[in-house]
Amino acid sequence: MSLKRITDELIAELAGLDFEEPTAFVYNPLEYARRPWDAYCTKYGKGRREVLLVGMNPGPFGMAQVGVPFGEVNAVRDWLGIHATVAKPPKEHPKRPILGFDCTRSEVSGRRLWGWAEASYGTAAAFFERFFVANYCPLVFMEEGGKNRIPEKLPKHERAPLFAACDRALRRTVEKFEPDYVVGIGKFAEKKAREVVGDLDVIVGSVPHPSPASPLANRGWAPLMTTALAELGIHTPEG
Repeated sequence: MSLKRITDELIAELAGLDFEEPTAFVYNPLEYARRPWDAYCTKYGKGRREVLLVGMNPGPFGMAQVGVPFGEVNAVRDWLGIHATVAKPPKEHPKRPILGFDCTRSEVSGRRLWGWAEASYGTAAAFFERFFVANYCPLVFMEEGGKNRIPEKLPKHERAPLFAACDRALRRTVEKFEPDYVVGIGKFAEKKAREVVGDLDVIVGSVPHPSPASPLANRGWAPLMTTALAELGIHTPEG
């Protein structure tokens, strides 16, 4: 199944979901930032991959802005070579406006991930010969005051249909890329990957999340990434 069809079907399934307070705003960048997402898939999503890296869901200044997983604006525009028009979500939080490629805030997690990739491989083309990066859930959840809500903290009756749709999309993505490794960026993504594709002939593991909320990552995430991959059997130029 193509990434376009996987995306179309996921959007359709998520459109029918309802989320109650304290969730007040839900953004789906696969809809309003579809152009850069499609450009990312077209440019880097063809053929099989050795490693599928899977994040949890979009950050407010990353994929939420530019439609690319861990999409720190400068990295997406300057290193990945993607720049496309971004629209607006139907209901926008005044404290979390979508500015697309005009966003001046830097997504730390994305800066660290793509910075490691550039330091390791030099060019995006060389990195994507082995890797593809996706998110498990494409939605951003915010409370009335603008506080972020992560998917696993949603109530069970909201998580169940959400995770069912995201599970189907993840499995289809794995079947499309036929990777040797499915690697969660953080433990949540690893857990979901084990649940969804643990029956397939793939090695499932995780690497530390590059979030600034992690004291370990703040002391130097790139060496942690290289070491964690090597422990799974994935050797990179830096490792």
